[in-house]
Amino acid sequence: MRFIDMENWKRKKHYSYFRELDYPHFGICGYVDVTELQKRVKSRGESFFLAFMYTAVKAANEIEELRYRIREESVLVHDRVNPSFTVMSDEEVFSFCTASFYDSYKEFCLCASREIELAKRNVDIEDEPGRDDLLYITCIPWISFTGITHPVHMSPVDSIPRISWGKYFEENGRVKLPLSVQAHHALVDGAHVGRYFVRLQEILDGPDRYL
Repeated sequence: MRFIDMENWKRKKHYSYFRELDYPHFGICGYVDVTELQKRVKSRGESFFLAFMYTAVKAANEIEELRYRIREESVLVHDRVNPSFTVMSDEEVFSFCTASFYDSYKEFCLCASREIELAKRNVDIEDEPGRDDLLYITCIPWISFTGITHPVHMSPVDSIPRISWGKYFEENGRVKLPLSVQAHHALVDGAHVGRYFVRLQEILDGPDRYL
C-alpha cells in the first residue's frame, strides 16, 4: 500500500471536482462472453460462481485505478484488493462474506469455499471497520439485467468499487453475461472501466491459461 502524492497527481482537479458532488459514483453495464469459461467449469465440475469471481477480481487487480481508495483527505493505492461478496443463506437472506484473493485459482477457491460455508451458517451484514482493501461483489443470477445501482455511504466517503453480474444467456451460439461496474468518479473514469472490461474478456477467452 502507498499513498498518492496529491499535489503532483494527474487526477488532482478531477478528484477535487467529483469529491464535492452529492452522489459521485457512476456505473457502467455491459456484456461479457463467458462461453469458454462455461465450457471449462462444466467439463471439470467446477463452480461457475467461483470461477467467474476469480476472473473478475484478477482483472480488477490489474487496473490500478480500481485499487485506489479515499481515506479522509488522502488517496491510497492497495497492492491487492479482495472480494467481499454476498452469500444466500438457507433462510433466503444474504450475508456478507470476505475472502482473500490469491493468484492461484485453486488456493482462491479453497479459501472462498471455506468462507462461504461459514457465512451460510452465520448471517452477517456488517463491514469490517476501517477495511477498504476490498471489492464489493454481488451476483444476481435470476435476472439478465441491463442496469443496476448500489447503495453507498456518503459520510464517511465510500470509495470501494462494486462489481455485479446477472443471469447468463445464449445468443447466436455464444454465452453472454451482464456485468456492471460502479465506482467513485473522483478515482475512476470510464476509460479505466473500459480497460477492465477488455482485460476481463481476455482472461475469459483463455481460461486454461489463467485458471
